[in-house]
Amino acid sequence: MHVTTIWRKSSHSDAHGQCVELADLGRSVGIRDSKKPDAGHFQMSARALAFLLATIKADD
Repeated sequence: MHVTTIWRKSSHSDAHGQCVELADLGRSVGIRDSKKPDAGHFQMSARALAFLLATIKADD
C-alpha cells in the first residue's frame, strides 16, 4: 500500500518564497523547504518540534 504524504505550508511563510512545509509522517514530523521539495527533508519527533518552536519564539 502506498501512502501519500501531505505537506502543509507554514502560516508564517512570506510572499518572497521563504516557506517551510511540514508533514505528519506518523512517528515523526517532516520539515522541508517548499522551494526545493525534491532536496529532501528533516525528520524529528513532534515533541522535539514543539521544543524547537518554543525556543525560537522565546528568542523573539
